[in-house]
Amino acid sequence: MSATATKTPIGTRMFTGSTCPESGIWKVDDPVDTTTAPIAKGNTFPPYKGKAVWWKLIQYA
Repeated sequence: MSATATKTPIGTRMFTGSTCPESGIWKVDDPVDTTTAPIAKGNTFPPYKGKAVWWKLIQYA
């Protein structure tokens, strides 16, 4: 059995206020907004433009 931890899958969505499960580049999950942010594992997902939003993992750190 491997001792390597399983990574959170690319495409995982998390809501503002949730704890980040995987360090990486996260994108506001909106088809017309291309805003991305590097968010580290254990940090809290921030609001965007003053609103709670869904964030989607697009790249590992």
